[in-house]
Amino acid sequence: MTELAAVKAALKTQAVETPSWAYGNSGTRFKVFAQAGVPRDPFEKLDDAAKVHEFTGVAPTVALHIPWDKVEDYTALAGHAEKGGVRIGAINSNTFQDDDYKLGSICHPDAAVRRKAVGHLLECVDIMDATGSRDLKLWFADGTNYPGQDDVRSRQDRLAEGLAEVYERLGEGQRMLLEYKLFEPAFYTTDVPDWGTAYAHCLKLGEKAQVVVDTGHHAPGTNIEFIVATLLREGKLGGFDFNSRFYADDDLMVGAADPFQLFRIMYEVVRGGGFTSDVAFMLDQCHNIEAKIPAIIRSVMNVQEATAKALLVDAEALSAAQASGDVLGANAVLMDAYDTDVRPLLREVRQEMGLDPEPLKAYAGCGYGEKVVAERVGGQQAGWGA
Repeated sequence: MTELAAVKAALKTQAVETPSWAYGNSGTRFKVFAQAGVPRDPFEKLDDAAKVHEFTGVAPTVALHIPWDKVEDYTALAGHAEKGGVRIGAINSNTFQDDDYKLGSICHPDAAVRRKAVGHLLECVDIMDATGSRDLKLWFADGTNYPGQDDVRSRQDRLAEGLAEVYERLGEGQRMLLEYKLFEPAFYTTDVPDWGTAYAHCLKLGEKAQVVVDTGHHAPGTNIEFIVATLLREGKLGGFDFNSRFYADDDLMVGAADPFQLFRIMYEVVRGGGFTSDVAFMLDQCHNIEAKIPAIIRSVMNVQEATAKALLVDAEALSAAQASGDVLGANAVLMDAYDTDVRPLLREVRQEMGLDPEPLKAYAGCGYGEKVVAERVGGQQAGWGA
């Protein structure tokens, strides 16, 4: 197999998970702008996700968020997904929207609130069982706003206790993915603020616990690719939440703010052996002013382009330049790959997969957007309640 053929073969195996909430009305804490044709229930979200997969060929799974995607029959929901050509992906918990969680969820000083939060996480594992999901994704808004508000160490003890109970409930082939975030909504301390804290808890829990890297959850200037390389080296990178940020957790389209950073991250993924199904490549975005489905298609394409460039890095030339101390030569090898226009290559890949080479144009011409605007009249549009 030629080098180019190997790159194309790898690109055909790529899988990018799309988030159910990105198909609904979502935005900022200030305003969510409703759009016509937005899904009214989880079944319609899956229909939209199926369209993204139909035109990209690399978005076969859909992450759910509970209770935003709560239904009576999860087996039926999984069946509906399969009829559309997709599957249920990660189950995302929500321990941040109830009034009880004002002072935290599984780190809350009140044992009754902690019990409620853990009960919700166990419910999410039940949903995993019913849908065939592999991953339970956990993000906690827990933290404090003021010095002295609560005991920092005690909160870590409560976190460890709650995670351990949920970990023991996981079944064969299931995983716990722990996400971290620098700040917000807690502003003095966040209970899982960085990759080191997440890693420490996952290491203690065991092999089924892995770290999730959300690309928008870091301080400005953080070298995210270093974190990725380290977690891969330790066998603890479970997945990504891909998005872009200019200032904080902006949740903009992946690759929109800093496509070079996305390339650098994907290079470390390829270099570290992370381009496998063991690392979940998930989007975590909200589309407030742009059309939902086209924005998600564009995001999937952005990930594809960064991946293609990462796969084109001349590993032998880079290694030789590094070994000889050729600083400029080594940098040039990376830049040559990054500066490559991979769009023609990806058009070829899509054609070989039996897809239209131009997903956005193909979607725009299929009439689906106009169809759902006409059909989805009445009922309550899906949204995150902001």
